[in-house]
Amino acid sequence: MNENVKWSFWLILLIILIHDFNCDEDIKQKKANLVKKHLKRLKKEEGGIKLVGGRDEYEGNVEVLHNGQWGSICDDEWDSAEANVVCKQLGYENGTGKPTYSSHFGPARRRYWMDNIYCDGTEDEITKCRFDGWGNNDCDYTEAAGVICTSPDPEIKSKKPEEKIFSKMPSKLSVRLQGGRIETEGRVELKSKMGWSTICGDGWSLLEATIVCKTLSLGYANDAMQTTYFGGDITNTTFYGIKCIGNENTLSECKYEHLKTGECNSLDVATVQCTESMADLVIDHTELIRTAHLEDKQMFYLQCAMEENCLASQAYVIQKENPNWHLETRRLLRFTASIINIGTADFRPFIPKHLWEWHMCHMHYHSMEVFATFDIYNSEGRRVAEGHKASFCLEDNKCLPGVTPKYACANYGEQGISVNCTDIYKYTVDCQWVDISELEPGQYTLKVAVNPEFKVPEITYENNAAVCEFYYTHTQGVIRNCRITRP
Repeated sequence: MNENVKWSFWLILLIILIHDFNCDEDIKQKKANLVKKHLKRLKKEEGGIKLVGGRDEYEGNVEVLHNGQWGSICDDEWDSAEANVVCKQLGYENGTGKPTYSSHFGPARRRYWMDNIYCDGTEDEITKCRFDGWGNNDCDYTEAAGVICTSPDPEIKSKKPEEKIFSKMPSKLSVRLQGGRIETEGRVELKSKMGWSTICGDGWSLLEATIVCKTLSLGYANDAMQTTYFGGDITNTTFYGIKCIGNENTLSECKYEHLKTGECNSLDVATVQCTESMADLVIDHTELIRTAHLEDKQMFYLQCAMEENCLASQAYVIQKENPNWHLETRRLLRFTASIINIGTADFRPFIPKHLWEWHMCHMHYHSMEVFATFDIYNSEGRRVAEGHKASFCLEDNKCLPGVTPKYACANYGEQGISVNCTDIYKYTVDCQWVDISELEPGQYTLKVAVNPEFKVPEITYENNAAVCEFYYTHTQGVIRNCRITRP
């Protein structure tokens, strides 16, 4: 019971005790029922959810009620499993939910209550999923998680949302930056047959900002902001919903939602900050293949890793329900992740140093909550084994000849990956695995991705992931035929 519920309960109970001297039994019973009803209502409110910012009741950013206050949910690790739980909790019992990211329905209006949520799909409320703890997050207002709920049930078919209609950007398109202190920053304005127009900030990301900087020959995007800091207004010609992959040559090759031109859920406009030097991470797939192997390990030795949510959901069910859980065994697919920075600038965490989190069990600071994800998919493209979702410390473990390492995690040191240096997470390290304990033998696809949420700017994201074939038997796990791609 939280503090608000406790105080409400005792206040009502005190009022009842003061007046009970002159009440008959019927009145006392009615008051007792009133207390129960009030307490039940308060319990029901805790963990409640609502959708905000959408055009109808089936869509919007998700807000959750805790301690009597509404708060947002961060989109780190947000996917269809969590979206389905939200839609189920909202009453779409047989429906599904499409997850949305990057404050799709407008900037987060409140503080973040939940971050890094992990649902297995069986939960009936989002607060029953695992997450980092109430209020623990590293998110800004552009990272609100949302959903679009749908359902096959006839009685609510009318709630099915319209499909987004994307069109190619105008072919003859001029781009400029306005309002900046220097020529490499400012709000983005586009010139088409309608004249110069701003871009709605909703959903604006580094992927789109990268193409703007490339179009203007200003190097690479160092930041993609949704703000009014550089001026600019939302007008009836403002572009909405621009989406780029990140490898286009100009903005004319990207798409946008032309039917929503002039609409915007916020007053923010899209802005960029460009730079000439940038990091570029590449994963070593040969080291991945060479070091892959299976290990069966008792949960007693995995308690540190469990604190960082590094095991599959079933492990936490066992821990909760089995008093001898520490004697149970988990099967792990272990491998080494070796990531080199081949760019022209150091790769640095986007979280300020004073917000890094100390992990007592592993005795180091976490500078990024999601640096890499390791996931296994079946032939239908469905994820069947939970990937690595723990925090990372970043350091120079190995550098090319002539390069001096300068980043180290020990003693609250600076973290990052220098140019021509490699951050190596050996297979012996906690969480450097995928928990495949519930996986049936067969042929699968393994995807290992670094900087998977595109939160830290890079020259390109086309070399940030390795997609490999994974053959699994009862006694052996083999990784082969890897190809380098985007996350």
